[in-house]
Amino acid sequence: MILPATYAPTLLLALLALLCWGSWANAYKLTRGERFEIFYWDYALGVLLAALVAAFTCGSLGVDLSGDVGGFAFLDDISLHASKHSIAYGLAAGLVFNLGSILLAAALSLTGMSFALPVGLGLAIAGALVLDYVLNSHGNPLALFPAAVLLIAGVVVEVVAYRAVSLERAKAAIRTGKTKSNRVTASWQGIVLAGVGGLLMALCCPLLALSRQGEFGMGPYTAAVVFAVGIFVSTCIYNLFFMNLPVQGQPLELLQYFQEPARQHLLGVLGGIVWGAGTVSYFVASSAVSAGSAKNPPVLLLGPAAGYVLVLGAALVSALWGLLVWKEFAGATRRVRALLGATLALFAAALALILLAPPFTA
Repeated sequence: MILPATYAPTLLLALLALLCWGSWANAYKLTRGERFEIFYWDYALGVLLAALVAAFTCGSLGVDLSGDVGGFAFLDDISLHASKHSIAYGLAAGLVFNLGSILLAAALSLTGMSFALPVGLGLAIAGALVLDYVLNSHGNPLALFPAAVLLIAGVVVEVVAYRAVSLERAKAAIRTGKTKSNRVTASWQGIVLAGVGGLLMALCCPLLALSRQGEFGMGPYTAAVVFAVGIFVSTCIYNLFFMNLPVQGQPLELLQYFQEPARQHLLGVLGGIVWGAGTVSYFVASSAVSAGSAKNPPVLLLGPAAGYVLVLGAALVSALWGLLVWKEFAGATRRVRALLGATLALFAAALALILLAPPFTA
């Protein structure tokens, strides 16, 4: 399999993962209001396609970027090397993660890119930081808990900003006669969906770690495929539930999926490919090791906290997409703009804290 052997390509793969994770939701925004349940079928297919293409190309070529013999090729890894337990953990991680992901997609359809993803991903990282410390006693609590607190504070401030905008828009709808009700309300539904989705994503982290650790853990390309299979298979269960009991609008018949224009399907697949490409990039980058020597044994080129840094960076990228490109908080008051700035600052502070004082040990 192809694996980077120096820091520069490893860093490029990590940055690609960050950009892909923070940008995939633009594909949904481009559908202009398509039901997320229909989008998600194509999205899950795109995730699986990205993982399979990577596995049968870069994961099967047999050498890494340094020209030396690499690890197991994909088919050898999944059939001969990786244990059944590691594969089972990878599938379970995909099942758990996808339930959180589909809840986050539902929140995205209700609240927008600049709210749902930062809230969901922020809580996912906060939960994962604490969970890893509780389960594995990894890290320095003097760095870990302040980072988690900063993330939770950022989420709370974001919720306050979103509620304020929602109430202002409800008042404007009453003034202009766009609603018959005179009651000023703002739904908590999207907020709850994003929060629960993020916490579920955090729960998949220990399972994913178990699938890749040890002598018979899965290699990066195998892990990506198994994880994607878990996402694709579970979509057939979760998405049917949401189609019959939707978070918004009327129940959907499966036939409606086939009635959508080809452009909408392509956008869904594109969104999945973007996210899947980012995930493969991260798995590969997090597996890259230095060449090593007699005096200096090989070490991982990315630190053990890299995944948390990248997901948090993706949350910031998605917030900027929603705020600057899609103008999701257009017309917001000065107070709301200040709250949004405070959210970004709190997330950036948590990111800096993890980078400067990583709460994990290798």
